[in-house]
Amino acid sequence: MPHPSRRFLLLATPLLLAGCGTVLDREKYQPRSDWPLAPSPPRSASAGPRTKVVLVRSVLAGPGLADRGLITLEPDGSLHRGYYNRWAVPPAEGVTAALIAWLQASGAFAAVVGEGTSLNPDVMVEATLETLLADPASHQARAAMTLVVAKPRGLSDVPVLQRRLRAAVPSAGVTAPDLVRAQKDALAQILTQAVALIIHAAPGKA
Repeated sequence: MPHPSRRFLLLATPLLLAGCGTVLDREKYQPRSDWPLAPSPPRSASAGPRTKVVLVRSVLAGPGLADRGLITLEPDGSLHRGYYNRWAVPPAEGVTAALIAWLQASGAFAAVVGEGTSLNPDVMVEATLETLLADPASHQARAAMTLVVAKPRGLSDVPVLQRRLRAAVPSAGVTAPDLVRAQKDALAQILTQAVALIIHAAPGKA
């Protein structure tokens, strides 16, 4: 016959295991989601000859935008960086690729290239992504970017335009897909402004 203390241990063990199972059930595994940051460019045909080459330098990341976590503005004004919801690439990298794609889709230039090209550009584009966040309390997303357009002259660049671009768009809800979609829409508005300004500032453009 088991010793009384041993019998108590044998009876208690299933209860302890059942309790652990309850804790594990409450802490369900939540996978990470990597969201693409690549709003599709509008297709448009530019009239006239396309002779200019545009170089887009890597977009710089403003404060807090070097990481991939989605940024949400909290009601107390603080910023929350998502752990389970992230951009597929760092935001500045995604905006660089998107800006090149949108300029190419505009049909206004003979070539749009990134850093490392062997082509001699007629236009140089630099930008800093300053804001890309969701604001669930106000049901909107915001984006902001500083854009500089210059033309090469010898060993230096001569700026011909500098603007701060802003956009705010409504969000359909507060779920992750809603907030992602709104941020991409805000970025699309920024890219629309940027493409128009670059086309206008390019040498030989009206």
